[in-house]
Parts: sequence; C-alpha cells; structure tokens
Amino acid sequence: MAGSLIKIDEEIVTSAVASVTLTGIDSTYDVYMVKINGLSPDTAENLECRVTEGGSDNSTANYDWAAKGLKTSGAFDNNNNTNATQWDVSGSFINATTGNFNAVIYIFNANNSGEYTFITFETSHYAGSEHYGNQGGGVFTSTSSVNGLFFQIDSANNIDSGTFTLYGLKK
Repeated sequence: MAGSLIKIDEEIVTSAVASVTLTGIDSTYDVYMVKINGLSPDTAENLECRVTEGGSDNSTANYDWAAKGLKTSGAFDNNNNTNATQWDVSGSFINATTGNFNAVIYIFNANNSGEYTFITFETSHYAGSEHYGNQGGGVFTSTSSVNGLFFQIDSANNIDSGTFTLYGLKK
C-alpha cells in the first residue's frame, strides 16, 4: 500500500477539544481512510462519528451500524443501532486513564450524492482491565455529498489528545 495513501487532512490534539473535524473528501478518490492514533478522552465514554456536509456535521437520525466487540476476557459484544444520530465506533468506553485508542476507518461513496455513504471500522484500545477491539460497519442512509467526518466523545466530554489523519486511496 506504500504510495497508495495520499494525506489530505490531519488534526493533532494536544489539549482538550470538544470535537475534531476532518474535511477534504471530494470526487478525487473512490475510497478514503481515517487513521486515529493515541486518542485519549477526558472521561471514559464512547467515540462517536458523523458525516459532514459543507463542513458541518449532520446529526439527523440517518446512521445505521453494527459491530462485534472483541475482548481479552473471551466474551464478545454485539453492538448495533438503526436511525441513530451517529455511528458509535469505539464499541465500549474508552478508558480515560489509560486512553490510547486507535482506529482505522474506510469511507465509501462519500462524495457521490446519488449513493449512501458507507464505512467500515477496526478499533483497538484498553478498556478498564482488558484489551478491547471492535470491528464493524455503518451506512449513512441519506443521499448527499459528504465532504468529511466529525468525531466527538459522547455525553459532551472532550478529546484530550490524539492524531486524526484523513487519506485518499489512490485509484
């Protein structure tokens, strides 16, 4: 994949912010990828993701998603929601003390106003006393021209640190 990823936008959080927005999705690439590295919230909560249109996040009830949570304890979680106001990509509370949440998200059909926008995601983090992974996907069930992704920690908490990078995948 070397040379296939073209960096489009990057936000490096070093002090508390309410949200992070990555923009730059257009018709240049068919597939985009977001890499999140070392995210740490100010309190233990979930990471939420929404699409942006014209630079503003869309909080309508048009987000469907499903994921499988993988835990070192051996138990699995099945997580899903329909007609939600965001995708929950972390799958469980990100531990505010240990933090270090990491994720890769692929985005499909984003700038095609005649198609739904789809995502797949893989995450990894330490939650409480165990390692937690989450794999899943989602769809934004509205045909629109999406130009980016918006991230926040639910319950109006802050992102204390982390690096968010948007790439285009070369055709």
